[in-house]
Amino acid sequence: MAPYGDDTLLTIGAFARAARLSPKALRLYDELGLLPPAHVDPHSGYRHYAPAQLERARLVAWLRRLGMPLARIREVCELAPDAAAVAVAAYWAQVEADTAARRDLAAFLVDQLERKNTAMTTPHIPLTMRSAALADQGLVRPLHQDAAHAGPRLLAVADGYGPLGGPAATAAIEALKGLEEQDLTSADLPALLEEAARRAHRAAPALGEATGSTLTALLRSGAQLALLHIGDSRAYVLRDSGLFQISHDHSVVQSLIDEGRLAPEEAASHPQRAQLLRSLDGATEFAPDLHLLEARPGERYLLCTDGLTGVVPAEAIQRVLTSADDPDQAVRELIRLACEAGAPDNVACAVGETAEG
Repeated sequence: MAPYGDDTLLTIGAFARAARLSPKALRLYDELGLLPPAHVDPHSGYRHYAPAQLERARLVAWLRRLGMPLARIREVCELAPDAAAVAVAAYWAQVEADTAARRDLAAFLVDQLERKNTAMTTPHIPLTMRSAALADQGLVRPLHQDAAHAGPRLLAVADGYGPLGGPAATAAIEALKGLEEQDLTSADLPALLEEAARRAHRAAPALGEATGSTLTALLRSGAQLALLHIGDSRAYVLRDSGLFQISHDHSVVQSLIDEGRLAPEEAASHPQRAQLLRSLDGATEFAPDLHLLEARPGERYLLCTDGLTGVVPAEAIQRVLTSADDPDQAVRELIRLACEAGAPDNVACAVGETAEG
C-alpha cells in the first residue's frame, strides 16, 4: 500500500520533470536505495512518487552537480539539516584540497613534458648527486623494520611488515645496491630498476608468512631518473615551483580517498590505514609504478616511509628540504621532527640533491 492516496502521487515522468532528474536517474537511485518511489504498481512495476519526495530529489540533484559520489549522497540525505550542512561543507573543502593537489600535479606534469621536449633538442647538462640516508626505530615500535640507502646513483627506502619485516626491507634494499656499480650510460633505467626489484619480490615468500615490504627507489644516469614505487612509502621532489609528491600510495585508505569515500584528513585514524594493496610479498602480484623523470641542477628528492609522512605535515617537510644546507642535514632534521611528533612508527628517509658536474 502507498502511504499517500493515489491522487497525490506523481508518475515517474512527472516527478522527473519536477525534480529536474531523468527517469533513468530515478531508476538508478531507486536501485541504490537512495530515492525509492512511494509506490510501485505490483502488476506493471510502474513507479510513483509523492510530492513530499521532491525536496530530497532536488537535494540529490544538487549534490550530484557538486560531483559528490552516490554513496556519500546517501549518507548526507539521512542526516538532519544542520548535520547535512556540515557534511556538505566538509565535502567541498575536500574537493578544493583535491583540486589544489591536482593543480600542483598538472604543473609538475607540464614541467616534465617541457623538459622532455627540451632534452630532445639540447644536450643534457652533466649532473652529479649528493645524497644521505637515515633510519630510526622511533619511540614506540619494539622492532626496527625500515631500511634506507643513499648513493651517487641510487636512493631507496623500504618499510617492512610482519614477523620478519626487518629482513624483508633490508633484502629489498640489498637487491638494488648492485645497480650502483653498473654502467648506466645507455641503459634502460626503468627496466633495470624493475628487474632488480623483481628479484626482491621473488625472494619475499621465503621470508615468512604475512611478511613483506614497501619499496620506493630512484636510479640516476646523467639527468635521467627512474622512479620505482610499490606500497605506501613516498617520493617527493622540491623544485622552484614547490614540493611535489611523485608517487601514489598503494593502500586501502588511498583507494577510498580516490573513490571519494574517505576524506584525506580521515586517513590517519582509519582502522585500515596500514593495509596495503601492493607490496613486495608472496601474496600480491608484482606491480610497481615506474616513471622516467628529467632532473635539473638544484633539485632535491626525498624518499621516505610513512613513519615520517604520518606525523610530519607536507609544509614542514618542504621547509626542511628548502632550508637544509645539504642532504645530511635534511635527513637528520626530518627524523628529528618525526621524533618530536611522537615517532609512533619506524622512520626512514633518503635525500638526494642534483648539481652540475
